[in-house]
Amino acid sequence: MKSVTKQKTNVIGAALFAAAMALPYSQSAFAEAAPERGIVSFKYLNYEDRQPDEERIGIHAYAVNAMVPVAGEWSIGVTYTNDSVSGASPAYHTSDITHMTDLRRAVDVQTTRYFSRGTLAVGTSYSKENDYLSRSYSVQGTLSTEDKNTTFTLGGSLTNDEIFPTFFLGDNKTKQIYAGILGITKVLTKEDIVQLNIGFSRGKGYYSDPYKWYDVRPDERNSTTLLTRWNHHFDSTDGTFRFDYRYYTDSFNISAHTVNVEYVQPIQNDWSVIPAVRFYSQSAANFYVQTPLEPSVDATYYSGDQRLSAFGAVTLGVKITKRIAKHWLIDAKFEHYEQRAEWSVSGGGDKGLAPFSARAVQLGVSRDL
Repeated sequence: MKSVTKQKTNVIGAALFAAAMALPYSQSAFAEAAPERGIVSFKYLNYEDRQPDEERIGIHAYAVNAMVPVAGEWSIGVTYTNDSVSGASPAYHTSDITHMTDLRRAVDVQTTRYFSRGTLAVGTSYSKENDYLSRSYSVQGTLSTEDKNTTFTLGGSLTNDEIFPTFFLGDNKTKQIYAGILGITKVLTKEDIVQLNIGFSRGKGYYSDPYKWYDVRPDERNSTTLLTRWNHHFDSTDGTFRFDYRYYTDSFNISAHTVNVEYVQPIQNDWSVIPAVRFYSQSAANFYVQTPLEPSVDATYYSGDQRLSAFGAVTLGVKITKRIAKHWLIDAKFEHYEQRAEWSVSGGGDKGLAPFSARAVQLGVSRDL
């Protein structure tokens, strides 16, 4: 097959930044009262990943966010994200590195209505890349018990994607994903809060990567996610321990485990330091082909995409925040990521894959209005 000049890739740096800025503003699990003040914030991300002897993807991204309360019972949040991706990406496994560039612009809008014992939020988002267009719509509601110690969450979303690779002239692809979430958050003691969420998604459409060699994937992907969280506050140090575990499984036969631990410690003069460690492990898709890549001529689906292999990964990070005056807050975050095939807890890692590493630096500033 002939190599292409542009390689489409989902890189962890972009994913982390998108997740951090997915909501117009950060909400507490028990934010049942409308906010009294608005907020404006700016985030910048610089990300680089590499494998031995190869510089791969670099990302420069920024997001501008604003939230304003309306009439004492409503809030409106808007986030604009712009990220520029450049560098090189493998056509299969960790081989045949070819150059790519891309630019993504995205807008997210969310409107929330606050009630005495709950909230109702409606949102929409629009994301455009050189060869990808995504539109999504969501609704989520919360309901608390009279004592406000327990909150139930129910939500759903619809995402419509259009894919138009540069060499598929007149042959655009589409994908549609329905997703839902059920959750419960409970205050156990004055120091402890726990949360349990169950998520479901059902997608149908084009899941193959047109910029990868030997890549033909099923046109349907269904997934289930279980997420548990526990926060514990220490009165003696005024610090907070945060733990969460996420289990994911899908119809590609991928099962994944994520454990994240962090500790928030306020220190003198309105500083805070937040060290964190995250471990991730997944099994391989049932159509992933290990190195050397020789898919069977009888196989319906096959892929040499490294992201569908079995692997494990460790992320170490630290975030520092500082409140300036009364209404300003600045923050800086650094993360280092290491990925290895042999770290998969399920085994079956592809020994022919090169080690993979990445680092991300994120800077932010926000102001209460």
